Amino acid sequence: MRITELLTQDTVLLDLKASAKEAVIDEMAEKLDRAGKLADLKLFKKAIRERESQSSTGIGEGVAIPHAKTKAVKEPAIAFARSAEGVDYEAIDGQNSHLFFMIAASEGANNEHLQALSRLSTLLMDEDFRQTLMEADSVEEVLRAVDEKEKEKLGAEDEDRAARKGDTSGKPFVVAVTGCPTGIAHTYMAADGLKAKAKQMNIDIKVETNGSDGVRSRLTQEEIERADGVIIAADTKIEKERFAGKRLVDAPVKDGIRKPEDLLNKAVGGNAPVYKGDGSTGASSGDGQEDRRPGFYRHLMNGVSNMLPFVVAGGILIALSFVFNEPGAEETHWFGDILNMIGAEYGFYLMIPVLSAFIARSIADRPGFAAGMIGGLMAVNFEAGFLGGIIAGFLAGYLVLLFRRVFAFIPPSLDGIRTILILPLFGVFFTGLIMFYLVTPLNAFSRGIEGWLGGLGTGNIVLMGILLGAMMAVDMGGPINKAAFTFGLAMIEAGNYAPHAAIMAAGMVPPLGIAIATTFFKSKFTRQEQDAGKSNYVLGASFITEGAIPFAAADPGRVIPSIITGSAIAGGLAMLFGAATQAPHGGLFVLLLVDNWALYLIAILTGAAVTALMLGFWKKPVQSAADHSQKQAS
Repeated sequence: MRITELLTQDTVLLDLKASAKEAVIDEMAEKLDRAGKLADLKLFKKAIRERESQSSTGIGEGVAIPHAKTKAVKEPAIAFARSAEGVDYEAIDGQNSHLFFMIAASEGANNEHLQALSRLSTLLMDEDFRQTLMEADSVEEVLRAVDEKEKEKLGAEDEDRAARKGDTSGKPFVVAVTGCPTGIAHTYMAADGLKAKAKQMNIDIKVETNGSDGVRSRLTQEEIERADGVIIAADTKIEKERFAGKRLVDAPVKDGIRKPEDLLNKAVGGNAPVYKGDGSTGASSGDGQEDRRPGFYRHLMNGVSNMLPFVVAGGILIALSFVFNEPGAEETHWFGDILNMIGAEYGFYLMIPVLSAFIARSIADRPGFAAGMIGGLMAVNFEAGFLGGIIAGFLAGYLVLLFRRVFAFIPPSLDGIRTILILPLFGVFFTGLIMFYLVTPLNAFSRGIEGWLGGLGTGNIVLMGILLGAMMAVDMGGPINKAAFTFGLAMIEAGNYAPHAAIMAAGMVPPLGIAIATTFFKSKFTRQEQDAGKSNYVLGASFITEGAIPFAAADPGRVIPSIITGSAIAGGLAMLFGAATQAPHGGLFVLLLVDNWALYLIAILTGAAVTALMLGFWKKPVQSAADHSQKQAS
């Protein structure tokens, strides 16, 4: 599609009457509406102003490109207006704007429309073209100038593609990514600014654009690896992990338009810092391809990755406390108490609220954070476990999104109040209210399970061990797990020490099984998961079942059945082998206090091995998703 199919005679204003930014928006939007391009004039103006509130579309050099992608647009269109005197449009160079192109993109605009709209923004980088538009005497001259410039642009793109097939050896090679909030204008202007300047500087470059029509010219892992430097010129979130180990220049999108030479010099001059990466998979796959997994998974992983340090650090501190304090002993060591306090009372206490908060933030950005944190805290206090925390995070995130729509009538000038006050207030209140009525019944449920377990008796001790073992792995700290653990403590008080031995054996299996799986089936786990798996050896040996939570949260469909099976086997074997212990906690640190401890250890290792094997054969290799993306991209 050509630009002149979107820019027509009835959407051109050669003599703009407006003398202020707001008036420019009104006058041009009304021109589009009279031409029959809009479905809702008021809603379109609102969308344009919301885009302006993010950053001015006055790009400098006397040009402004107000734009929006909204359902208020009936069909994609472009309006052109010219002001001889100029208007203060809050341009990035401080100069008045004389040329205005208002881009109206519909929500259902296809790629051809979006590419034509974005192509216009790159044409305006040419000073001679801007001067031609300023001097045009008629609407026909404007349209002819645009058409001729577009033909020239398309021819240059064909030459560029042909040149890429040739030999570019000897030149510095840079890869870049550009993106802006709307993805229509600045994204492509920055890309063209970088490419034009790179050509002048004899630098070979490939630019990936993250625009409204999706990711174009996607960077491959091979291109990233051979690049001398990386430039990110974006005002949107770009996954950086694929650039770990490369010199990276991180800048706003306007610098790609205004300062491309500076960015290129930094990228190839060795002055840019090396991006270390954080080991997370984030929103990209392992080979640098875009992650195409559902939004639900991305939100969940955002919570899991932020929760993980609390699990690892808190769990290891609890384990270290056993070196100073013997589990179950009446007298304790002051340093052991401190370690346990930091790890359990603070580290583990914050684990679920952090999970919930970052799930909510991933869904609704910062306004969702507080609601998610408080919802997660309620899940902890009502012993709803990690499943309750996940529910709280998604509940808070989507409630805040709902209230964002409800309060959409608030003008952009008061957007700060909506973001800081209104959305968090309503999000926290309704999340808390729903969580209260949702998790309160869990206490009664937990007590009911304890009573049911007490009524089972010990007629079939192996079956009881299997049942208790499975319960320890179902929710890892939730009501079912707590009911089993409390039952075991009650049995110790009653002088029956076998059930709690089965419970402790089963509680060690989930983290130990996962640790073994991450060691022997590395292709099934990300680098971050492999690192976390190492700490699970310590957590599992210390009877800290919570070490399995990040893995269960990330892949519940495969992880939870695997750990339930392994824990059930460990619990059943512990009862079969006649294991018994008076220690309520401690894991392998109190192994020698267990009756028939050698067989007891076999029960634990058998359950852990079963869990590891199930995970190893059941989970898919992490590269498969990346391979799928690569096939789609090619």
